[in-house]
Amino acid sequence: MIWPAMLFAAAMIVYPFAYALVLSLQDFVYGKPAHFVGLGNYVRLFADPLVRNAFVLTIELWLVSLGLQLVIGTWLGLLLARTQRGRGLARTVLVSPFMLPPVVVGMMAIVMLDPSFGIANWLLASIGIGPRQFLADPDTVIFTVAAIDTWQWAPFVALIVLGGYLSLPGELFEAAAIDGASGWPRFRHVTLPLLAPSIVTAAVLRSVDLLRFFDIIYITTNGGPGYASTTLNILAFRRGFEFFDMGYATAMMVALAAVVFGTTLAFARVRRAVRW
Repeated sequence: MIWPAMLFAAAMIVYPFAYALVLSLQDFVYGKPAHFVGLGNYVRLFADPLVRNAFVLTIELWLVSLGLQLVIGTWLGLLLARTQRGRGLARTVLVSPFMLPPVVVGMMAIVMLDPSFGIANWLLASIGIGPRQFLADPDTVIFTVAAIDTWQWAPFVALIVLGGYLSLPGELFEAAAIDGASGWPRFRHVTLPLLAPSIVTAAVLRSVDLLRFFDIIYITTNGGPGYASTTLNILAFRRGFEFFDMGYATAMMVALAAVVFGTTLAFARVRRAVRW
């Protein structure tokens, strides 16, 4: 009975990836005959400064976004777990951001961060700070995009942490209270270690999504200003669909897939280490 599911998985996952791997070994540009170049495209990757810059930006965006989402999401999850009144309404409100399409989130961010009439600069002006070019400043654009993604997906982390917290045995917290542990010591030595598997699970799910982050960047900055927010996904998209160099673009995506796979395996080891 498992063979139909295995064949479906092979057709939907294995074959496209194998085809992409074969394509990455070819010099294939639309309108020109393709020819096999072996690892030539991968050699170009290591020698291309744009690829190196895009890879660094991809990792930077991943680290900043993941750190913000884990910290804020854990705090929200614990806060919601202790909320007695309106818990159902609070959960509904938490779910709403990551249910929105990325196009909607991106357009909302463009309007709110506009230097002329956006509410973000209006709030800054109310405390005497001049307008900021959040999405047009090379020094802040990555952090701005990370903040937008955090607004949308920190509630997702919060729900995972909430589910993990509600499944914890209450006897451990009662024992900690009897021993006099409360506040920060109890969180550090009891709550956080028990929540570690849930937090790592959230980190895995968000890492897979963040390393292939594309939509919000494309909508808000299109990789700009200049190459300040051109991650590997944006660069591959440009190379493949603007310059039609599909072989080279596919090699970028195969390399990124290897990074995603390696990151997932690393988190899997961490999760086995922290499980209880």
